[in-house]
Amino acid sequence: MNPDPRTFRSGGVQTARPVPQGPRRWPALILLFAFVALMWVVEAADQVIQAAIGPPQTLDNYGVRPLSTDGLLGIIFQPFLHGDWAHLIGNSIALLVLGSIIAMSGIRPLISVTLISWLASGVVSWILGGPGTVHIGASGIVFGYIFYVIVRGLFSRRFLHLLVGLVIGFYYGFEALAGLSPMLDGVSWQGHLGGAIGGVLSAYGLKRDRRPQAVTAGQPGWNSGPRR
Repeated sequence: MNPDPRTFRSGGVQTARPVPQGPRRWPALILLFAFVALMWVVEAADQVIQAAIGPPQTLDNYGVRPLSTDGLLGIIFQPFLHGDWAHLIGNSIALLVLGSIIAMSGIRPLISVTLISWLASGVVSWILGGPGTVHIGASGIVFGYIFYVIVRGLFSRRFLHLLVGLVIGFYYGFEALAGLSPMLDGVSWQGHLGGAIGGVLSAYGLKRDRRPQAVTAGQPGWNSGPRR
């Protein structure tokens, strides 16, 4: 009788081979949509505050204020603050499209690239932003998603990843390059640059985590026989 193909022998003892689990796509998608929904709730609250009290009482004042200790909190609030509904809609569409592509690989890549791009975008905005400016919006995370998808395709060398990376690069390429230009007035190229750096770092970090680990004697799963 042949043993279960999911088992192998080690030291004369038959040991169960762990069954690999697929990516957790639904939790990742739910988390992504909840994140975008929270952005809409915050913008709705901001609109109510502006209608009831009027400028300058607006939540947008809590964005990133470069080189200001008070502006450090803006790194946390920045992705949830938008100048108007058009700004929010544009970022929401990009986040949902690109985020859904990343979510297909599971919840861990989505959380990783989101948090790293979020932090990098805020920090670079705080360091390089012009004096007296306030940086708001989730565009930094959008740029993190763009560059993550492109670089992931280069690192993984999988046809599907490469194809998706090429499509994203072609579709968003000109917008991404334009968004990194310091010549655009009223656009936080600093936040875009930080997000892009975060996306590249995320892709590189996940690539390193997926490298096969060497199995040595005495560790679970070690077997002196050949592996196929």
